[in-house]
Amino acid sequence: MDVSSGRQAVLFDLDGTLTDPFVGITRSLGYALEKLGRAAPAADDLRWCIGPPIQSSFAVLLETEDAAVIGEAVRLYRERYAAIGKFENTLIEGIPEVLAELVADGFFLAVATSKLKTYAGEIIDHFDLRRYFSVVHGSELDGQNSVKAELISHILAVEALDARRTVMIGDRAHDVAGANANGVLAIGVLWGYGDRQELETAGAARIIASPAELRGSIAALL
Repeated sequence: MDVSSGRQAVLFDLDGTLTDPFVGITRSLGYALEKLGRAAPAADDLRWCIGPPIQSSFAVLLETEDAAVIGEAVRLYRERYAAIGKFENTLIEGIPEVLAELVADGFFLAVATSKLKTYAGEIIDHFDLRRYFSVVHGSELDGQNSVKAELISHILAVEALDARRTVMIGDRAHDVAGANANGVLAIGVLWGYGDRQELETAGAARIIASPAELRGSIAALL
């Protein structure tokens, strides 16, 4: 497939990068665990679950690789998250302003999240961010594209993007690793749920502390 000539693209993770979903995700995880008869850890002890695919988080929380057990946990999680949790969420300060600047600069912006695509779209609309993004990509109900490397590969293909002219923005190691697996440079952000060591170890090309640094960092890489 021919890539779009000269088009520069920025892929944004959602949870911990554009918004802070701590309350909705941790409460929905706790709900699922309690429905399964398990004691729910304190919310702060579930912070590590924000970002990675929900299936992998439940595999650790439930200490199982049983697909049926994990599937039921995911179903229960989504039962609460779909009704309540997705909007127990706050917009990261400064994000709308930097998105507007990037659009004005001519970048193609896309959301690239392991979250269900339907939920991601609803959250983007809730915070009135749709105007900045050309497309929202996420996982499917069957788990397809929940792994970041697979998702980014899918986005590059269907949107006809050149990996060398694309950058990924995210707060966790899997964002960075998924980008690197596809030849895409990644910028790690410190306002989310990963720390500097995690992002450095994963191979982030740059690490920044505030949304105000995004525009300059993207320009330096592309």
